[in-house]
Amino acid sequence: MMEQYLEIKAHHPNALLFYRMGDFYEMFFDDAAAAAEALDIALTKRGKHEGDDIPMCGVPVHAAEGYLLTLIRKGFRVAVCEQLESPAEAKKRGSKSVVRRDVVRLVTPGTLTEDSLLEARRHNYLVAVAQVRDAWALAWADISTGAFQVMSLAQARIGAELARLAPAEVLVTETVDEQVGAVCEDMGVTPTVLGRASFDSTAAEGRICALFGVQTLEAFAQFSRAEVSAMGALVDYLDITQKGKLPLLQPPRQDHASRLLQIDAATRRNLELTHSLQGGRAGSLLSVIDRTVTAAGARLLERRLSSPSRDLGLIRARHDAVDWALQAPAVLREALRKVPDLDRALSRLGLDRGGPRDLTALRNGLDQAEVLAGSLGPDLPDLLGQAGQALRGHENLLALLDQALVAEPPLLVRDGGFVAPGFDAELDEMRQLRDEGRGVIARMQADYVAQTGVQSLKIKHNNVLGYFIETTATHAEKMMSPPLSEVFIHRQTTANQVRFTTVELSEMETRILNAGGRAIEIEKRIFEELRQAVLAVAPALSQTALALAEFDLALALADLARGQDWCRPRVDDSRAFDIQGGRHPVVEAALAKQGVPFIANDCALNGDGDAAAIQLLTGPNMAGKSTFLRQNALIAVLAQMGSFVPAKAAHIGVVSQIFSRVGASDDLARGRSTFMVEMVETAAILNQADSHALVILDEIGRGTATWDGLSIAWATLEHLHDVNRVRGLFATHYHELTQLAGKLPGVGNSTVAVREWEGDVIFLHEVRPGAADRSYGVQVAQLAGLPQAVIARARTVLDALEKGDRDRTSPKALIDDLPLFAAAPPPVASPARAKPSEVEARLDDLHPDEMTPREALQALYDLKALKSG
Repeated sequence: MMEQYLEIKAHHPNALLFYRMGDFYEMFFDDAAAAAEALDIALTKRGKHEGDDIPMCGVPVHAAEGYLLTLIRKGFRVAVCEQLESPAEAKKRGSKSVVRRDVVRLVTPGTLTEDSLLEARRHNYLVAVAQVRDAWALAWADISTGAFQVMSLAQARIGAELARLAPAEVLVTETVDEQVGAVCEDMGVTPTVLGRASFDSTAAEGRICALFGVQTLEAFAQFSRAEVSAMGALVDYLDITQKGKLPLLQPPRQDHASRLLQIDAATRRNLELTHSLQGGRAGSLLSVIDRTVTAAGARLLERRLSSPSRDLGLIRARHDAVDWALQAPAVLREALRKVPDLDRALSRLGLDRGGPRDLTALRNGLDQAEVLAGSLGPDLPDLLGQAGQALRGHENLLALLDQALVAEPPLLVRDGGFVAPGFDAELDEMRQLRDEGRGVIARMQADYVAQTGVQSLKIKHNNVLGYFIETTATHAEKMMSPPLSEVFIHRQTTANQVRFTTVELSEMETRILNAGGRAIEIEKRIFEELRQAVLAVAPALSQTALALAEFDLALALADLARGQDWCRPRVDDSRAFDIQGGRHPVVEAALAKQGVPFIANDCALNGDGDAAAIQLLTGPNMAGKSTFLRQNALIAVLAQMGSFVPAKAAHIGVVSQIFSRVGASDDLARGRSTFMVEMVETAAILNQADSHALVILDEIGRGTATWDGLSIAWATLEHLHDVNRVRGLFATHYHELTQLAGKLPGVGNSTVAVREWEGDVIFLHEVRPGAADRSYGVQVAQLAGLPQAVIARARTVLDALEKGDRDRTSPKALIDDLPLFAAAPPPVASPARAKPSEVEARLDDLHPDEMTPREALQALYDLKALKSG
């Protein structure tokens, strides 16, 4: 056995080998040590190898999925080695023959299909990155749903697209590009390296044609060599990991970067579209807007949010769908709530990893599709009209599954009991024999009594003879004489009894003894027939699943728009960006939990009209500048993904790119300071942004010396205005930049309003035209809880610097004149307050705990009278 293990392990040196032994998957040697530590299970030993104990650990087969999930999340790959024959079959080749085993599947992060290993509401993408000469391409697939897409792109866009897809696994060549490796590292994904043969475009073409049973790929699209290379590598890897059982991939769909709103990795991270800055889903835009009721609808929402469109016709069609859904009957959402995950059930059946519950999921999903189709009115928008057609046409399959399956089947085929009574006559008979063998024998006994006229005739059983017919010796002559002797075959005579059998009884005995096993065999045959019936119409079922997801998404976005008072945006090909009463959906949701309203704000960026294309935003920290910047970028994303937006009204000219430089972080792993990271991201914006881009910049230049930072911010703003000609929001504390509004026609000034009250600052969170005269940094520091001595000293220094600036005194001279900070500063006098009013004096005299309700009411009247004089 160990020889067999070592031979199989030699073919999979980079994976943990789950070696099947009866009801356990066992691991040995280094695999056992690594798995025991990762899974926190006992490490034992079994036998010796070259004189040393062999480390061993194992996990039960029935609980293997949970352990697999832990290993995959910890970065392991697992080779699942199954027994390919029974011990009885092995013994036919010799008494000491080892049961044949082999690896039937390599489990990797990008090739998972089991529900327990996957997030139902997220895709699990496997991505291949290919380069052919100077051309680059990405191919990606989710084998749990069958999605298969490919895109040509510039090398500089690889990071942005990988960030958009957030793959579970990335396939690269042996000569992996540094940039690809760095992006994978940022995402916490270790690239899987394949040989060059996997990426060979000539061999790849044949591989893909064979998969889809076509002679040429031209039926799908005109693919470039790099695209074919990427797709071929992906298919080859699936062939390797699935051991020849390729998944039900949909025909490859060609995407184009020019059709999508381009969002780079840094912007995607800053805007927190699908993940918050803390890494989880909570706090992201997706978590706030997701009101879908199906797993497929949730995955479609994430795809749309990650990949907003630039196609005006498609954007408007999606808005039309939401408009329709606002008036749709509530029964549609109720039907969708009962729809299981058809895509993943279909995928598991295609890979022969499915079970009775996958067939039941398809039956229930098709049943709800018919309910949904029957509830649709005649006037559907184009997008949903096409989806509505895909809901129908499965009547024969639905009838077959409905007739064949019980309502609540078991998980596994081998458990049996999933085929409905009455579907197969032989199965019903086997079940009857298995469950009612005693009754069947009793009926046969009654028939034999009637046939022979011997009332004492009995059918009995023992371990030597099996079933036999027994009569007393007095009836022996009758039983052994014609015509009864032609039916009843003599077997044994004892002192008082004579025993017989019949051909019918012998056959029945065999059938009763084998009924349970035979029933399972029949159910396995029926399951395979049903599986093949499903696979015969798999493409149509995939379209039905997509149609259900489309309806779910439209209805979910309508529910969101209705519940949060969102409006339909007007999207066209202009350079307009006019938002009235815009709100940040995530911040608004957080404030709503505290019972605090969100302050809505307008934003007008229009280089072709009265408003400036770039707004320079000033105001103190904590006033809401970053929120204002992000909310407008999010409104653009929501509008172009096909959703309504959190505003009273919105007019948006199609945005081609969104760039964000918000927040501060360093990159210690690559030796980059916060300022360096900021400059790298700013450089990317200045080098890539086009005239239809939307740019939001926050505090450019703050990570270096004041005058250096100001000069960089000044030059950046001029470049965005003169060269890139973008629409943008530029938040800054460099008040000197506000002078550019008078020099550059496309730049305007806005500020976030605040009020001072008795030395404190009150944030109004209102964006107004104009420029801030100060930053209120000391007041914000006071709110943060800095010691009063530090606050007082800061005020002293600030007053001196501001006075010197007005008097044109050099900063050095001012600093030289400042007295040193005192270790024990004098007590800070509280700000002078006005003398208490008569109302306040009367309030101080009131003691509510001691007042009756009548006295309290009278006191309120008295206070009102005092206030009015």
